[in-house]
Amino acid sequence: MVSALLAVAHVAIFVTLGLRVIWRRRPVGVTIAWLGVIVVAPFLGAISYFLFGESRLGNRIERRMKDLLPAYREWLMKPRDAKADWAGLPPDPLCIHDLGVRTVGIPALGGNRIVLFGDSMEAFRAIIADIDAARESVHMEFYIWDTGGMADEVAAAAVRAAKRGVTCRLLLDSIGSEDFFASHVARELREAGVRVVEALPASLLRSFVVRADHRTHRKIVVVDCKIGYTGSLNILDPREFKVSKGLGQWVDAMARVEGPAVEALAIAFVGDWELATDEGLPAIGSMVKSPARAGTANVQVIPSGPGYAQEAIHKLILTAIYAARSELILTTPYFVPSDALLTAIVSAAERGVDVAVILPAHNDSMLVHHAGRSTFDELLAAGVKLYAFEAGLLHTKSITVDGHTSVFGSVNLDMRSFYLNFEISLFIYDREFTGKLRDLQHGYVGGSRRIDPGEWAGRPLRFRFVENCVRLLGPLL
Repeated sequence: MVSALLAVAHVAIFVTLGLRVIWRRRPVGVTIAWLGVIVVAPFLGAISYFLFGESRLGNRIERRMKDLLPAYREWLMKPRDAKADWAGLPPDPLCIHDLGVRTVGIPALGGNRIVLFGDSMEAFRAIIADIDAARESVHMEFYIWDTGGMADEVAAAAVRAAKRGVTCRLLLDSIGSEDFFASHVARELREAGVRVVEALPASLLRSFVVRADHRTHRKIVVVDCKIGYTGSLNILDPREFKVSKGLGQWVDAMARVEGPAVEALAIAFVGDWELATDEGLPAIGSMVKSPARAGTANVQVIPSGPGYAQEAIHKLILTAIYAARSELILTTPYFVPSDALLTAIVSAAERGVDVAVILPAHNDSMLVHHAGRSTFDELLAAGVKLYAFEAGLLHTKSITVDGHTSVFGSVNLDMRSFYLNFEISLFIYDREFTGKLRDLQHGYVGGSRRIDPGEWAGRPLRFRFVENCVRLLGPLL
């Protein structure tokens, strides 16, 4: 009797959830992966699907995003002295830019000056110096804020700014910065007048109403709406963060921006702050201004995540890869490409583009590590150069195309970044910055071991089996 009831329950769960999964019309790989999970482990699979299978931001956030996005786009499309200058660039980047305008509604803004920091300590020192020079506002948004080392020095700079009357707002992800919210550093910031707010609060009870793995993964600093930062660096000291994992120091990069594009970064922060606080845009919108031109770089700021144009960042990265004519270099810590992304990279190599993919040799996520390695056979067969970075955990997310176009920010090349996380990316149409980013990427190659196709083909069968099994879960990672 018990066996019969379990069998009936199994079939009922599969049919009910299977129909729902198919009805949602997600990417085919995601649909098949969930159907497989429900078949193999119907009861656990049902619970997993209920918690993580559908995009549920919560009624309040979904409603607010619908209200905010039109105003956001209108704000960015307003006339300003920041028209992009395409002289000296080939026509190829225009297809990327135009797709960004059509899908997200955000154009490239010209007249920017960008400084690249390939060293975390240098980036921290620059951020601290700019906070110490702030006169009106300091806005910061991060996934992780840890305590200790340079992170505490950034906090001290924010305390100093608040005490001299600067409006300081700090928005941190609920899960990524969970320990920080209860720390003495957070208490000191609040006591000094810094607004410290939890983005996308998560708890066991809330997970039954709101999907818990929608996270704020953005890294943004905006000072006086004149200077902006973004990239891969969280507020943590790489000399101290997760040292017990044995992965080495985390290796990150940040870009410091001056010019009209800072307004787009500021608006991205303001929108996220409003989602978290419901303060009302007029109350904080006064801190968003149109900065004067400061350089010559064209920068298109692309926010992405649930509630934005579906698959926008995925489409833009695919377009950038297909636009490559001679060289394509990609760096990411988490490499679980969709079928479309894998095909784009393979196609680039097969049509003669010099393609290099640089990944950390060791990763803090074993599932992601094995899922990424399961694609190496196709990549190596196509002639893609694969590099395993051995001088730490490479955390920089970057793409350079033909020496004139860069994609730089917080987006990893995995399904989580494309569909679940709130991310921020800079599409930079500028030879000077792209050249500097390309030099940084080549520096990573210098700290890497190139994966030999012959050696890779001869790896033990048990590794291949594990990689192929994990690959089935790739669409869910």
